[in-house]
Amino acid sequence: MNIRNARPGDLVNMQHCNLLCLPENYQMKYYFYHVLSWPQLSYIAEDEDGKIVGYVLAKMDEDPDDVPHGHITSLAVKRSHRRLGLAQKLMDQASRAMVENFSAKYVSLHVRKSNRAALHLYSNTLNFQVCEVEPKYYGDGEDAYAMRRDLLQMAGDLRRQLELKKRRFMVLGAGENQEILGSALSGSGRAYRQEAPAATDSGSNSKEPRECMNADGPDSSEYVNLTS
Repeated sequence: MNIRNARPGDLVNMQHCNLLCLPENYQMKYYFYHVLSWPQLSYIAEDEDGKIVGYVLAKMDEDPDDVPHGHITSLAVKRSHRRLGLAQKLMDQASRAMVENFSAKYVSLHVRKSNRAALHLYSNTLNFQVCEVEPKYYGDGEDAYAMRRDLLQMAGDLRRQLELKKRRFMVLGAGENQEILGSALSGSGRAYRQEAPAATDSGSNSKEPRECMNADGPDSSEYVNLTS
């Protein structure tokens, strides 16, 4: 199973997955709006044959009066590939991309009050919290829970991972430089010994050569009903 960024060429199959799994459906231009405006944020899960079996459609909220935050528009996993952790992986990947690319502070979504499987995933696995109930949010009149997931802890974890990678790179780089410097010095010594003139017993006033060396040292869930 592979998870990667969604591309424009994936949108038809993403829409097909949406039609199979969810009662909330979107026109193709809405998918293009997401993938072209925020290409870093939407992801697909594909099987060994390269067929799309799940997706997450995500965006950044454009409210200028609020802190930077993302929004999950739609999440779906085909029934044949549920309970494999794909929904969680897709959500985590989209959330991480929001933090890395847009410094998002939280991510929001809407979910039907009747969708218990999705509520379990969001509340118990992904640490979303219910903010409010929005009456008759869906086209059939069902209420929605508006939920949020704080991304500050994820941002802190990513910063620590980045700092650790930088320290490891610096240590490895220093070790490589020492090996290069040692090799260069050793090579200079050999070159000198090979080129030094042999001593003679003649009575000439020739001077012994002076040694001079110079070397420079040189990275599980059921379907999830969401709508923006």
